[in-house]
Amino acid sequence: MRWLTIATAVVFLAGCQSAYYGAMEKVGIHKRDILVDRVDDARDAQADAQEEFKSALERLDEMLQIDGGELEAQYKALNSDYEASVAAAERVYDRIEAIDDVAQDLFDEWRDELEEYSNDNLQRQSERSLRDTERRYSALLQSMERAAATMDPVLEKLQDNVLYLKHNLNAAAVDAIRGEYRSLQADVAELIKEMEAAIAESDAFIQAMQEGQS
Repeated sequence: MRWLTIATAVVFLAGCQSAYYGAMEKVGIHKRDILVDRVDDARDAQADAQEEFKSALERLDEMLQIDGGELEAQYKALNSDYEASVAAAERVYDRIEAIDDVAQDLFDEWRDELEEYSNDNLQRQSERSLRDTERRYSALLQSMERAAATMDPVLEKLQDNVLYLKHNLNAAAVDAIRGEYRSLQADVAELIKEMEAAIAESDAFIQAMQEGQS
């Protein structure tokens, strides 16, 4: 009966989504507008994630400069930065999923409405516009997913360092993770580069969508 439960959940969620779109359209907000808003939210989430990861790296760097005495306070601050980075990463993934949900619904609706044209020329123009939008969206999604993937190795290394320090909070433990710092630093630099590229891709997509409405 598991398949029936899953099918029921899918139908329920689809119904909720349809009701949501219907309510938004009544106030003049269409799937295209929702997509742009969600891309904008994802861009902000990526920018926030960059800052959280940079903060965690800076905190670890500060900790590596300490010979002793303040290790407990620095560890607590590092752990807090790590947890904030995890939360920021989850927000990025959630925003990407929300974008793809509305994008696929928008494209499905657009394809269905192509069949409603009586004017062949307008239909062809709309079809070209759909293909262009899908192409831009595909590039955006790939950029966002590539940037999101760079968060995983950073989180893994931060978690390892935090856990090791939690159980070995002494100068020897700090020395032990000092050798890992450069690798983490390189991963954060790659993360920031990919995030910046995804943010630029988001800006370009938003601009193209807004120009298409003008």
